[in-house]
Amino acid sequence: MATQWTGKIIGGLLGLFTLGPFGAALGAVLGHQYDQGTERPGGDAGASFGAHFFTATFEVMGHIAKADGRVSEREIAAARAVMAALRLDEPSVQAAIACFRRGKQPEFDYAGRLQAIRRACVGRPDLLRIFFEIQMRAALDGTDLAPPTRGHVQRLAQVLGISAFEFAHIEAALRSGHAAGARQAAAPGLTLDQAYAVLEVAEGASDAEVTKAYRRQLSRHHPDKLKANGLPDTMIEHAKERTQQIIVAWDRVREARGIRG
Repeated sequence: MATQWTGKIIGGLLGLFTLGPFGAALGAVLGHQYDQGTERPGGDAGASFGAHFFTATFEVMGHIAKADGRVSEREIAAARAVMAALRLDEPSVQAAIACFRRGKQPEFDYAGRLQAIRRACVGRPDLLRIFFEIQMRAALDGTDLAPPTRGHVQRLAQVLGISAFEFAHIEAALRSGHAAGARQAAAPGLTLDQAYAVLEVAEGASDAEVTKAYRRQLSRHHPDKLKANGLPDTMIEHAKERTQQIIVAWDRVREARGIRG
């Protein structure tokens, strides 16, 4: 069963948290191609990783949702929103719900699961970052990252090797993304706030800092670099799209600031 949907999940996750709904659709299409590849000889390793990533994503989400001793309707809705955004079919939704429920159980080996996903993502820091962003987004939607949820997410960051500085930066970017998405519905196009969020830099940063952030993001999402880190060939087009988004954001910020070159 895993080879029927794991590629779509990974592709959708990559797209959702970089390009929004359009990116999720693109990622799912690319992931479908990946699924087809895993059904041929030699695809088992990719399918196994995809299933592991999917399982860990929703188990950890369920565990964090239970941080205060109960799971609220809002937290359930937040998890459901992730599933809907990924355009999961019904069997995949049921699998995700089962993982979410398993993560809520007292006997769930949270520490073991985190160590396992970290080992599975060795050499693939882009996927580890996406894994963390998914958990933070669900926590933001579920509790606005209020205590004790924030404590759980902070400990998750520590295990995954995400610094306190990066934690704050990701939180700010995701919060900005929520606000930018609401504005975009009324006025299509990349706003200046969205552009800064894409570049992951503060609006008050200097021109030199903004330029450095642009180059860092461009390097982080370069298709050849991602491929060297284990990104499947079927997702390279996604990396190109992400790179284009970064370039568009840079042009928007550069124009607003009057930066030459």
